[in-house]
Order: sequence, then structure tokens, then C-alpha cells
Amino acid sequence: MNIGIDIRPLMTKNKTGVGEYTYELLNAVFKLDNKNQYYLFYNASRSYPIQALSWQKENVHYVESRYPNKFFNLALQLKLIKIDQFLPVKINYWYAPNLNFFHLSSNIPYALTIHDLSFEIFPQFYTAKQNFWHKIIAPKNQTRHAQMIIVPSENTKRDLENYYKIPKEKIKVIYPGVDDSFSLNNPSLKIDKTRVLNRYNLPENFILFLGSIEPRKNIITIIRAYEKLPPEISNKYSLLIVGAPGWKNKEIYDAAQKSPLASQIKFIGYIAANDKPIFYQSSSLFIFDSFYEGFGFPLIEAMRMGTATIAANRASLPEITQDASYLVNPNKITDLCIAIKTLLTDQELKNNYIKKGHIVAERYSWEKAAATWLAAIENTI
Repeated sequence: MNIGIDIRPLMTKNKTGVGEYTYELLNAVFKLDNKNQYYLFYNASRSYPIQALSWQKENVHYVESRYPNKFFNLALQLKLIKIDQFLPVKINYWYAPNLNFFHLSSNIPYALTIHDLSFEIFPQFYTAKQNFWHKIIAPKNQTRHAQMIIVPSENTKRDLENYYKIPKEKIKVIYPGVDDSFSLNNPSLKIDKTRVLNRYNLPENFILFLGSIEPRKNIITIIRAYEKLPPEISNKYSLLIVGAPGWKNKEIYDAAQKSPLASQIKFIGYIAANDKPIFYQSSSLFIFDSFYEGFGFPLIEAMRMGTATIAANRASLPEITQDASYLVNPNKITDLCIAIKTLLTDQELKNNYIKKGHIVAERYSWEKAAATWLAAIENTI
């Protein structure tokens, strides 16, 4: 079978969550499958370091077009071109790991991953430009015409049923995995820890958030809860906010700068993927009280690294963490403050969450996800 795959999510300087999902899933699929032929399509008006993430396998082929992205997307939107026409063979199936502009020949079935419907449920968290982008790519139309929709959680499946009226039989839940680098048994962990601690000048004790700096992540609530902690706790533990700047984040930075504890709140910015395990392992507590997530990779990564976690009791987060994370109402600052204080002062309870978290996190496997993905694709032909 010839399978075309859209790898445009990998064409970014800094790997995003969708980029990590795309890379890790395909990496696991290509390790598993030597039978099907894969044609990886990307468009780039200039050269990208594609070799840095390439798979050297006889059944994996790269197909590049060199149009300016705006022109290419407009041509797809107006149905002037079809992506499959760029491929050297007739494909039996197309897979898109994220929403994007695309147009295919009418006889080609396709599967589409929808990570979440945050843009439908919380449009206020996005810029006008982002909301317009989501409008013109017509997600509802793409999902209705797809032969299969892959989602990372039961929560996203329910959202598709409720918001787009997609039949549940058409939606396949495939839980993502966690990269092998997130392991306490990683032999390079001790060497990396010294390097990372020195590079970022990390404090001895800190509370950690890791994710994009944007309103949906509810970072202002973390800052406000941190301010309400007893001095004996806030004086001992710094608050580290790690992640690339997203959008509509001026209020977040302002809240930190104007905080009475501003000197103890540190923004680290984007960090490389191989530095993340050290941040999780070195932290005293990880907080992820996002208003909405389709899955929530940082929580599972932190659990794999032996860190106690606090999560919002919203969307997919209770589902993926099960009973292994301290859940809080993301709208209540006091709830989060109590959770932080409790876990930092009750070592027995904290150890219990660490133990349960590691058990839960071990259940998420890219190998298992790849096998499920491959079976689902082959069963829809």
C-alpha cells in the first residue's frame, strides 16, 4: 500500500507539540512497518534541515515542492492543485497529523488527527488571525469528509461528537506515547543534569510549569497561587515558567513583573527537547492547570521523571492522569494554592502521587500507538 503523509508540521525551527507528535508517531511506525511504502510530503520555498529528522529506510520517500507557502495554501484553498499530484505514485491513502490546507483527488481516502477543539470551545484564547485561519481551513468540513479521525483522548472524541456531530464509529482514540528520553533509567541523565543545571543556572528548589506562554495554559493563576503561599514556602521555592512565547501573553508577563515575588519568578523561554527531562527531574513539583488540553504531554513526561504533579480537573487531564495527579479547579486560585502547599509539606502524600504517576505514565507507549495507527489505517482500506 502507498501511503502519503503530510509532514508540514515538522517544518518549524522549534519543534511544537504537534511536531513532536508527528515525529514520534512516524518514527515508531517506520520501525514497525517495512511493508507499506510511505511518501512524506512537505512544501518549502527554501531549504529546511530535513536531513536532521529524516528516516533512512527503503520504504520511506521524501517529496518536496518549493512554492511560497502563501501561494501554495491559496492554490489548495481554491482547489487549483491537489497534493497527491505531487507524489511520484498513485497513493491508496493520505494521512494528515494536524489540520492544514489540503486538497486531494476525490477517490483518495484520508485520515486526520484532531488534537483538540480548543479553537471552537475557547476562541477568546486565540488571536483574530488564528481564529480566521481556523475558519478558512474549515475543520468541520475536513472531519466530515475524512474516512477516519484520530484523536488523543476520549475527551476529544466527545468534543467531536458534540460540536461537529461526527459519528462515534468514525473516531479512533489512539493515546500518544512518551519519548524514551523521559526515563529515570536514561544512562546520560547524570551527565545531562550537570550540563543543564549550569547552562540555565537553575535554583536548588523550584516549582515548574512547562508549556507555551499563552492564556489557555492558565499561567496567571499559577502566579497568583504562588503569591498566596506562606513565606516559608515561597522563600524556599522559586517558580520557573518554561516555554516559548505563544500569543496574547502580555498580561502573563505583566502579572509576573508586577508580582511582589517577581524576583523569584523566572521565565526560561524555549528549551531543547533533550533538556526537558532534567527540568522535570530537578523540580520539586510540576503544575499544569490548563483550561483545556486534548492530551497534555508535559504531565505524562513529568510523571515519567518521578515528579509529583498538579493538574486541572478539566477536559482530558483527569482522563490521562487517572488518579495519579492532584486535581484542582483551574478557576480557583485558592484551590491551587492549597494543592501546592499540601504537596510541598506532606512528603508521604507527595511520594504516593510520584509512585502512582510513574505507573500511569508507563502505560503510554509510541510503539503501542504506532501499532494501533497502522492497524486502523489498513482496516479502513
